[in-house]
Amino acid sequence: MIFADLFFIYVFLPVFGILYGIAYAIEHKKETTALSNTVLILFSLLFYAWGEPVYILLLLFCVLIAYVCARAHLEVLGIILTLLGLAVFKYGNMVLPGILSLGVDLPVTSIRLPIGISFFTFQSISYLADVKAGRYEPQKKFFDLLLYIIMFPQLIAGPIVRYSEISVQIRSRKVTSVDLAEGMQRFIIGLSKKVIIADQLSSLTEQTLGGDLSLVTPGMAWLGLLAFSLQIYFDFSGYSDMAIGMGRCMGFSFPENFDHPYLCRSVTDFWRRWHMTLGRFFRDYVYIPLGGNRCGKLRWIRNILIVWGLTGFWHGASFNFLIWGLYFGILLLLERIILFRGKKTERGGIIGFVFRLISLLLVVLGWGIFYFEDFSKMGHFFRILSDFAHYSPEDYLAGALLTQNMFLLGVAVLFCFRFPKTQGRFFTVLKAVLSVALLLISTVLLVGATNHPFLYTRF
Repeated sequence: MIFADLFFIYVFLPVFGILYGIAYAIEHKKETTALSNTVLILFSLLFYAWGEPVYILLLLFCVLIAYVCARAHLEVLGIILTLLGLAVFKYGNMVLPGILSLGVDLPVTSIRLPIGISFFTFQSISYLADVKAGRYEPQKKFFDLLLYIIMFPQLIAGPIVRYSEISVQIRSRKVTSVDLAEGMQRFIIGLSKKVIIADQLSSLTEQTLGGDLSLVTPGMAWLGLLAFSLQIYFDFSGYSDMAIGMGRCMGFSFPENFDHPYLCRSVTDFWRRWHMTLGRFFRDYVYIPLGGNRCGKLRWIRNILIVWGLTGFWHGASFNFLIWGLYFGILLLLERIILFRGKKTERGGIIGFVFRLISLLLVVLGWGIFYFEDFSKMGHFFRILSDFAHYSPEDYLAGALLTQNMFLLGVAVLFCFRFPKTQGRFFTVLKAVLSVALLLISTVLLVGATNHPFLYTRF
């Protein structure tokens, strides 16, 4: 089940909301959460089983490993077992052909990737690592830990929530009318990002990058790369907005995952703003344990490359993701060693503006590596991009596509910027009216639309 689906929006959520609201009302005066937690656990299991009924057992087994190993003070074993499960299901298809070519008789020739496995396994790992570090005691109640890992808003595509961030809210939480109003508005904004912007941009991406590249002109290639760069941002940030909004309606405070990344001042700044919960996961559980930057320069370079190699590989079982991660790791090293040398990465004036443009260009080029899993297509695509001899103002195909999608691209670029916060009754009413309008537009677009799953659910 996905969020951008009419059944989820108009059946699953209302039924869940009614039952959760009844449970919350019953428990509110008693200041307990057992009943509302039970409702949330049951609907989370239903949510996951709807699309992955077989892998519900894997999900439960992952939680059981975290629970038992933490209680038995075998956190390292739990982390190893969790990583082993991630390796088998996510990266097994990379090694299976080689094993089968050796004549080994296996009952399977391919392994289906469970939805959201990277997210719920990372939450299990963060819990075990924090218990091992003594940041908090092992959870004694299995169902509290179960709720933390399988809560449906953040189950299949994040944000990656730490146990310490919601452990108190699992046991005691309050929901105000402001929480409900702002949570629903946040959900609708996220839904609009996904349905109105990202899904519409996907058509332009497929027209330019997903077809026969021999028919693609340099102008079309750049247009497609721009479309994909915007698509992946609005797709993933839209999911995060929906997750954070639903969490707030239930009394949970999830961490922010995006902070207008395309306003970055440098590549380093981009990664402080993009998928922030993944960045802090690798920082706290890989980079710092390896020594961080408090070691010799060679070890520091090694640490950066390890972290970014893992960041790339986390995104998928294909070597283009590894290259994509290392590409950014090298850019970050170059920024720190050559350009900034420990100074601030923020510069003003004309120089700062030029740095912004160069950084944004490097980020967008990185999405080209990310998009193409086939290296021959990737090479062909970048040859088209760099074929300056064939750039022409009479590129009618690119001009036609740009004209057809001018409004969509303009809206997408506009909403990459930060809007000032507004207060007052007038703006409150205006936000409510706009929310209803956005929900109606999203609903119309979803009726009869081709299914566009979130890009990050497959990671």
